[in-house]
Amino acid sequence: MQFGLSESQTILRDSAREFFAGECQMARVRRLAESDTAHDPALWAKMAEQGYTGIIFDDACGGVGLGVVELVLLMEEAGRALLPGPLFSTVALAGAVIDACASPAQKKKYLAPICHGAARATFAMLESSASWDPADVEIVARSGRLTGEKLFVPDAAVADWIVVVARDGAYVVDPKAPGVRIAPMTGMDLTRKLYAVTFADAPAEKLDRGDGLSRGLQVATAALVAEMVGGMQRTLDITVDYAKTRKQFGKPIGSFQAVQHMCADMYLETESARSAAYYAAWALQDDAPDATEAVSIAKLYASDACRAVGNRGIQIHGGMGFTWENDLHLYYRRAKSSETTLGDATFHRERLARLVIVAAPGT
Repeated sequence: MQFGLSESQTILRDSAREFFAGECQMARVRRLAESDTAHDPALWAKMAEQGYTGIIFDDACGGVGLGVVELVLLMEEAGRALLPGPLFSTVALAGAVIDACASPAQKKKYLAPICHGAARATFAMLESSASWDPADVEIVARSGRLTGEKLFVPDAAVADWIVVVARDGAYVVDPKAPGVRIAPMTGMDLTRKLYAVTFADAPAEKLDRGDGLSRGLQVATAALVAEMVGGMQRTLDITVDYAKTRKQFGKPIGSFQAVQHMCADMYLETESARSAAYYAAWALQDDAPDATEAVSIAKLYASDACRAVGNRGIQIHGGMGFTWENDLHLYYRRAKSSETTLGDATFHRERLARLVIVAAPGT
């Protein structure tokens, strides 16, 4: 594989960084975090104009047709800016699952409006078991209708479609259909609103290729890891800047060896998580035989690393790290939320162990 980015990938990364720096400043992030949905239609329209809402979807659906690596680069910059709203849930989560599971006609029906910025979507899988393993899903579809409850569904209040995982595959539900009720839930991340969605004999359309669910979830997981890396990088940058200016005993605290060691650990964890995310994206894009393992390794490492980076950042800042005026706690909230989304470190270690056992000779 090429361990460096191509010229076009570098241009995409740099242009996304410039876009989010101009359109998603922290004042706007805070304003959206205090709103009911954290969704800004004007910002969404501008992202659609940039092609971000259709970055990995085929041009037949109006998408840009780029790969998983490009999606990862985009999500890293979104994470650096702490982008609020439904980009991740629409494109990297629900969109990736639709792309992997839907027929060509279904892709055109659901992905084309997303690519054009006219629609948003989300993904509903978690139930009371809190398991990200599709085998643990209990909700059952009967005659094209769903009954049951899904929890911690991101951005459900602004979604035009909800992709729901049932025992026999993935379904698309119109949240405005009779039998669907959406209620807000309290979440750690103020910029990513969560909801409980209840289905009472709600009409649903089954996606044709249920065997693609695993692929869609792996793409979403790689994208989430990249978003976590962006947040880790921004946490590191904020912390280093603070260590250079905050003085104790007449010296910047960054001159103290203990603080330098913590910053060095933050840098190591951020760069290692970035490498794991990029490799997982490449492995998925090129259908490498170890793609599944690479995704789990990236997520389990990033889940631990994002928490450690956030902890060290808060520790170096002291008590002011959790004051409302400081931006650091907002990144820490996102890190804690993302740590468990799509499986925490323990979930992916167990998943890796099962993969190793299955692959071992004589088993």
